[in-house]
Amino acid sequence: MYHAVSPAVPLQATERVKGLSRDNAWKLQILDAHEFADEDYLSNPVNRCFYCKTNLYKAISAVTGSVILSGANTDDLTDYRPGLDAAQNASVRHPYVETRTNKSMVRAIAKQLGLGKLSELAASPCLSSRVETGIRIDPELLPLINEIERLITQSIFPEPKTVRCRIRSAGAVVELDDRSMADLTTKEQQVLKKRINTIFERRGYQYSISFEAYKLGSAFIHIQPMHALDSR
Repeated sequence: MYHAVSPAVPLQATERVKGLSRDNAWKLQILDAHEFADEDYLSNPVNRCFYCKTNLYKAISAVTGSVILSGANTDDLTDYRPGLDAAQNASVRHPYVETRTNKSMVRAIAKQLGLGKLSELAASPCLSSRVETGIRIDPELLPLINEIERLITQSIFPEPKTVRCRIRSAGAVVELDDRSMADLTTKEQQVLKKRINTIFERRGYQYSISFEAYKLGSAFIHIQPMHALDSR
């Protein structure tokens, strides 16, 4: 089992992987995929995930000659996933895709195997996904995004189902699931804005803060590739 660490990976995710490794006697290897040394990744283009996964699979291939397996499932095939192109280039196989297994089926399998908490784990893409396409990825900023999301999760009751702290050209936007957004009062928003500003200002960042209902991939601006335009 391989797990890559970087500023884009929340510390709690790494600790969860380590715990699962201990509980299941995995042979776990922690590595750095060095995507933060890749200017193509840092510039945050529309296909940033391609460069992320390219670096990841290169790092894994450097320490093993075995076939690399990913956890992609059939639901991933319905979205724009440039990381899958990187996987194809590295001859990575996707067992869930090959067995026509979708995300809900993966959760059901995990539950059947006694991994109850893991089966209910909310989706949480890498922290770089919070940064709007075209805004340079800042490794110093990503841990603050994670800190803010954890703060909000712990401050709102009942606990929000979804929390995203987006960095956009217009400022920082906190997105919450519909129920949490509807229940959040103006006064509570003001209190949270002050606490969020404190976290940003501690490291020299300044953003206007706003709250919105969660929208999948709202920081992602899909620019149509030139070759697609040429085919018209």
